Amino acid sequence: MLVNNRIIKSLNRDYRGIDKVTDVLSFPQNDPFYFSKNSGLPIHLGDIVISIPKAKAQALENCVSFYEELSRLLVHGLLHLLGYDHEDGRHKALKMRRREKELMEILCR
Repeated sequence: MLVNNRIIKSLNRDYRGIDKVTDVLSFPQNDPFYFSKNSGLPIHLGDIVISIPKAKAQALENCVSFYEELSRLLVHGLLHLLGYDHEDGRHKALKMRRREKELMEILCR
C-alpha cells in the first residue's frame, strides 16, 4: 500500500507504539511459511506499507531516483515479511543489510 505521512505515522503509532513518520512498515500474515504444503504455490506473506513523501525525501537525501528508493523500501519490507529483522541485534542487522544490497543489485541490472 502506498500512503501519505499521516497514515503511516498513525499505523506506526497504533501497531509499534512509535508516534512518528517512518518510511516502510511490514505486517506479516502468518509465521514465515512461504509455500502452501499442498500446491507448492506461493501464499500471501503479508502487507507492506510505504510512505510516498518519505520515500521522495529519502531519494533526495541519498541522491538516488525515487523509483530506486521505492524499490529499496519494497525489498526492505519484503525481507521483514520473510523473517529478517534489523532491530534485533547488530548481526541480524548486517545480515539483512547484505541481503537487501544483493537483491537491489539484481533489480538494478
